[in-house]
Amino acid sequence: MNKHLQQLVDLSKIDKEIDSFEPKIEEANHKYETVLATKESIEKQISTLEEEIKAEELKKQKNELHLAELTTKLSENAKKSAEIKTEREMKSLQLEEEIAKEQVNFANEEIARLEKVIDTKKELIEAQASAIKEAEEKTVKIKEEVDAVLEGINAERQKVFVKKDKLISAMNQKGLSFYQKIRRWAKNTTAVPVKNQACYGCFLTINDKTYSDVIKGEEITTCPHCGRILYIDNDEEQTA
Repeated sequence: MNKHLQQLVDLSKIDKEIDSFEPKIEEANHKYETVLATKESIEKQISTLEEEIKAEELKKQKNELHLAELTTKLSENAKKSAEIKTEREMKSLQLEEEIAKEQVNFANEEIARLEKVIDTKKELIEAQASAIKEAEEKTVKIKEEVDAVLEGINAERQKVFVKKDKLISAMNQKGLSFYQKIRRWAKNTTAVPVKNQACYGCFLTINDKTYSDVIKGEEITTCPHCGRILYIDNDEEQTA
């Protein structure tokens, strides 16, 4: 394999190694984002419960106000009963009292129900507060773990970048431009091996002439089907 072809093959392998770091970074970040999302979900649930409690307390206040008004009305009706002169007035007053008493009972029941609802939601908030404390502790721990993993990945990636820069500095610009043009669409399959006389980029069989050129490795040979750079690997070379 001539020098320029070897450089292109090496560059392709280095680029593939560089790209392999991305899934590792995404995996590490996903782990942190997942635990962070859990924490944010709990915070949102607490916020929703707090808003619901405010709404229930407002309803309770309205019922308490209405209850106070009804109590005042019943007290006033009791005073009016002493001034009643006709049976019609008495029946009218009794009807008002019955309606008021029903409303008082309903208001008391509603206040009791709302208090129970409020207490239940407060208990849920207490439970969620405990959960969010655990989530916060876990978030800090995972963040430290992820930072350590990312630091290690970046250190390894930096070494590969140095290796790539060193290789590129030794390459001629024409060969590099040719490689970059193919890589734009072929990505990590810019340079691929030939096995069993087939391109391992498109997996189509190449003709005898092209296969012979690849085996010789004297020139840069591309696949006649897909245009990728072809090279022969060690096992294939021995077989050939």
